[in-house]
Amino acid sequence: MSGWSTRDIPDQGGRTAVVTGANGGLGYVTARELARKGARVVLACRSETRGREAVARLVGEVPGADVELRRLDLGDLASVREFARSGDRVDLLVNNAGVMAMPYGTTADGFETQFGVNHLGHFALTGLLMPALLAAPRARVVTVSSMAHLLGTIDPGDLNSERGYRRWTAYGRSKTANLLFTHELARRLVASGAEVIAAAAHPGYAATGLQTAGPRAEGRRTAERLMAAGNRVFAQTAESGALPTLYAATAPDVRPDSFTGPSLAMWRGAPTPSWRAPWTLDDRAGRRLWTESERLTGVSYGGLED
Repeated sequence: MSGWSTRDIPDQGGRTAVVTGANGGLGYVTARELARKGARVVLACRSETRGREAVARLVGEVPGADVELRRLDLGDLASVREFARSGDRVDLLVNNAGVMAMPYGTTADGFETQFGVNHLGHFALTGLLMPALLAAPRARVVTVSSMAHLLGTIDPGDLNSERGYRRWTAYGRSKTANLLFTHELARRLVASGAEVIAAAAHPGYAATGLQTAGPRAEGRRTAERLMAAGNRVFAQTAESGALPTLYAATAPDVRPDSFTGPSLAMWRGAPTPSWRAPWTLDDRAGRRLWTESERLTGVSYGGLED
């Protein structure tokens, strides 16, 4: 794994990848590099305008790339269901899209926005695409978490932060949910004998638009400028930040429930196995989150029952 780069991505010809939030940042780089290696890539984006711009940019950078834009709003379960109705082949699902430290709000279905978008939307999408993933040889599900999962464990009695909202705690909880989801999905896939691998990754500190979106939404100009300055001084590029995701998505030695991140203090550098909080490996917590997620979304995973 030492020194791993995009040059080491195996040929992806014949494979179809779905990348959420692929219109910019880590998602765009992930989609571009998969397309460069021959994959057919579906850019799953909430904004069709930004999605079309991303497609044009990607095709300009990778002439002949096989890419398709499809609208997906992870904050609206009706949109998730509509996206999954195509019945297309899916070999790789990259659950990348997310929001960070946003002011309190709710999704179209009434869930706290960060938990609803970062976890529940991806939980529902993965479940609805699972028949296609199970039918594909050597399929993978890669969910992008964050070292910010250290900021909050799951509170099963208050998944939607109804007893008090703190933006960074809520973000940390949603990233813990990503890891617990991966843990439980991997356990169920292994128990079923399926070939699908569920793994997780995180980018360390990478410069994307995610850090400044929250302050901008609230008009907090000073905070926005500070975040932007931090990105310029301390963060690695989106190209580097996407490497752990690309490794988890394509490297032949990736194992179920692995967590890949940057090598240098989990901050930047080449992909390597990353430390994670013990609570993200808790079987009981994973099962409970799974049960609640099924109840809240109405999506169950046929063939992967506990």
